[in-house]
Amino acid sequence: MGYPLRLGWIGCGTHANEMLLPQVTRHDVVLQAICDISQESLAVTGRRYGVAPQDRMTDWRDLLARTDIDAVGLAMGPQQHYDIGLAAIARGSPLFIEKPPAPTSLQAQELADAAKVRGVPVVLGFMKRYSTANRIAANVIHAPEFGETASFLGQYMTAPTYFAKDVDYTGFYLHHCVHYFDLIPHLMGEVTAVSARRHELEPGKLLLHVDFRFRNGGIGTLVMGTHQSRGTPMEWWQVMGDHRRIEVRNLHEVRYFRAPPFKVSRADATLAEAEDTLVWEPNFTVAANEDHKGYHAILGDFVRAARGEKLDFPDAAAGARALALLEQAIASAEADQHR
Repeated sequence: MGYPLRLGWIGCGTHANEMLLPQVTRHDVVLQAICDISQESLAVTGRRYGVAPQDRMTDWRDLLARTDIDAVGLAMGPQQHYDIGLAAIARGSPLFIEKPPAPTSLQAQELADAAKVRGVPVVLGFMKRYSTANRIAANVIHAPEFGETASFLGQYMTAPTYFAKDVDYTGFYLHHCVHYFDLIPHLMGEVTAVSARRHELEPGKLLLHVDFRFRNGGIGTLVMGTHQSRGTPMEWWQVMGDHRRIEVRNLHEVRYFRAPPFKVSRADATLAEAEDTLVWEPNFTVAANEDHKGYHAILGDFVRAARGEKLDFPDAAAGARALALLEQAIASAEADQHR
């Protein structure tokens, strides 16, 4: 495989153009061919990224049939991810698939099984693992000093804009909620039980409290909903251990609380490196194109995996596990609705 990586991209909508393609093309990649059913999207994306008209396609089969493609990226709906993903795996193409990888956990597991048999790397778009603050916090949690995790608390909200035309929570579940059904096990370890309580303020404004039990005995609660303003911070989580806890707020602030002594009335009160609270925030004024959301980092792993590097990344099997937990939570929430 030569340099740069020759990438075929299928799905040229807003998310691909605003979040994914700007970050993947910062790596050693050339956008060799693109595909979308919309001629307008193809034209806009092709002009933006310098893809020649003859390399803009409306049928994904034509793109997969090319011999000048080293790897493929997918950013569409879950059914298309599943259908095209299986075809790309059969072709032997390394894949980036935006989450979710399929409409159901069983279909996602089919993708995982096919990728394993074919030996094809499939990197799934769970970029929450890769956001700078989440990475810092996860590394603290997984270090021996932190000890056993005891609890998870968090919230991951959005606005009713998903439902401007039709109150169908499928998109909210599959495109929004699924992130945390990957992130929470990544932080806390294996989940052994999931349940959920549901409250609908009015159609389109849903609130869920999802409860977790973990293999190590720990417990957790995640609040998700569609009744807050997207003009406010929507995301916060905390993991507690024994006399330790770490928090990530709004994807950019990390606070690590440990066990300092009381300082009141002490003339020698100071900040002790091994005891007092540590805080991290990025410098947003730095003259660098930093992506703290995690897209650049996860797409970098995709490029390296496509070149044959052995890496620890969220794969199709991780997608199947996250969808299975999400399905359990949805079923529990629907049962709660009828109690």
